[in-house]
Amino acid sequence: MLRREGLYSSHLAEWRRARDQGQLAALTPKRRGPKRDPDAALKKRNAQLEREIVRLRKKLETAETILEVQGKVSRLLGLTMPKSEDDS
Repeated sequence: MLRREGLYSSHLAEWRRARDQGQLAALTPKRRGPKRDPDAALKKRNAQLEREIVRLRKKLETAETILEVQGKVSRLLGLTMPKSEDDS
C-alpha cells in the first residue's frame, strides 16, 4: 500500500515522532464559532457602573437645584437657617 501511494516507511516514522511531540495538534478539529471574550464580565460591570454614575450625577444636580431654591426662598422670606458647626 505504501508503494502504491508513493510513501516510505520513514514517512510513517516521522509522522509518529511528530505526533508524539505534539506537533500534529494543529490537525485536530477546532471548536467553531466566535471566541469567548475573557473580559466580557469586566466590560459588562464597567458599563453598569457608568450608567449608575450618570444616574447619580442627575440626582445630585436635582438635589443641588433644590437646595439652591430653598436657600433663595429662605432669603426672600427673611428666614435664617441655623448655622451648623461645619459652617464656621
